[in-house]
Amino acid sequence: MPLRHRFGRRFVQLQVGLFLYGVSLALLVRAHLGLDPWDVFQQGISMRTGLSFGTVVAAVGALVLLLWIPLRQRPGLGTVSNVLVIGAVADLTLRVVPDAQAWWLRGALMVAGVVLNAVATGMYIGARLGPGPRDGLMTGLSERFSWLSIRVARTSIEVTVLAAGFLLGGSVGVATVLYAFGIGPLTQLFLPWFEVRAPRPATAAPALA
Repeated sequence: MPLRHRFGRRFVQLQVGLFLYGVSLALLVRAHLGLDPWDVFQQGISMRTGLSFGTVVAAVGALVLLLWIPLRQRPGLGTVSNVLVIGAVADLTLRVVPDAQAWWLRGALMVAGVVLNAVATGMYIGARLGPGPRDGLMTGLSERFSWLSIRVARTSIEVTVLAAGFLLGGSVGVATVLYAFGIGPLTQLFLPWFEVRAPRPATAAPALA
């Protein structure tokens, strides 16, 4: 069945993945053990401006999306949904989940947040409905500048936002390190579970002599 005929399944998977992604961000915030680079930056802006964390997540996503224009990147449904869903869900979860006090609970929230983030990433990438704004920025820079590999582009962007977020007062800690080293392998583990693959074309039966 062609991918276009699986749109319903892919759309639901996308939305569930983005919902879980927003929950994972909130769990890491409540753990108070550090955040991933982009969220260190976004939390720092939230602390400086008084805007809610989720509002800043959505606003930064929208601003990053504007950078796609000179890079000639085309957003998909997943790209727009990323901006609209993740921040709103993060704010909703922060209203429900209180700050963790006990060390073991903070550690549990940290691990749950990182693992859930990887599951969510596998789901929304696997739906194949468009990358998130930040991922598109990374790939767009790599495509625009042939000498810039995706790895270098990602590292440069994340080091920059992490440094800026730290200066703004964002939370950097053990979770930041765990996320940096764990999110890649975990996403690679979960992605095959959710990746929607195009069917292989049927091979013609051999003609009888």
